[in-house]
Amino acid sequence: MMIEKLYPYRFELFLTTQLLVLFGSIAMPISWFENWIMPVLLLLNISSGILLAFKKKRLFRFLLAFLAISALMVITGFINSAIDKNFNYAKLGSYFIFYAIVTVEIVKQVWKAKFVSKNVILGLVSGYISLGLLAFFLCLTIEILYPNSFSGLAIGSAGTSEITDQLMYYSYITLMTIGYGDILPVTAIAQKASIFIGLIGQFYLVILTAIVVGKYINQLSQSNEKNR
Repeated sequence: MMIEKLYPYRFELFLTTQLLVLFGSIAMPISWFENWIMPVLLLLNISSGILLAFKKKRLFRFLLAFLAISALMVITGFINSAIDKNFNYAKLGSYFIFYAIVTVEIVKQVWKAKFVSKNVILGLVSGYISLGLLAFFLCLTIEILYPNSFSGLAIGSAGTSEITDQLMYYSYITLMTIGYGDILPVTAIAQKASIFIGLIGQFYLVILTAIVVGKYINQLSQSNEKNR
């Protein structure tokens, strides 16, 4: 079965598609990327994310159904550009739920890993990137529901596509607690969301990364003892 053969490479595939979603706009106009390429890349990312739940039948079936619905949404968006706002809200909400499920699954698999292999390291990285995508969908939803929740968003010729790209940037900058100050949360809900994003990013780095590093150190010490 093809999925069984791909399962050992689940983290590589998921991380690769994540990076394409994040940095694909560098090679082309933002509006063109956001409207045509990013939806397809998100579908590829969802497809690779399904592999993470391959050994959990119920979750795997649920994610397969989600992929089918997402594909239908993307096709509908391509056919009809003037889509109702409620449709976009539903799409954002579904993406948020998907990345929440996948992030939890990645954390579980990394947490339960007995040996620190390349897969565990890639899983650790892709989990952190998934948190950033979760933060992005959260910030974008807030900006749609409560316009002007973030100051410093520049609207150029690309319109809303540029806002999307800037909120992606803001989400990761906040997750990494860099905080350049060029984009600021100005409403109460945006400020609370920013605090939440920063806290989650720090918890991930301090707790999960520390556990993986600890396992790796123990693994090295056990290997050295065996070689003596």
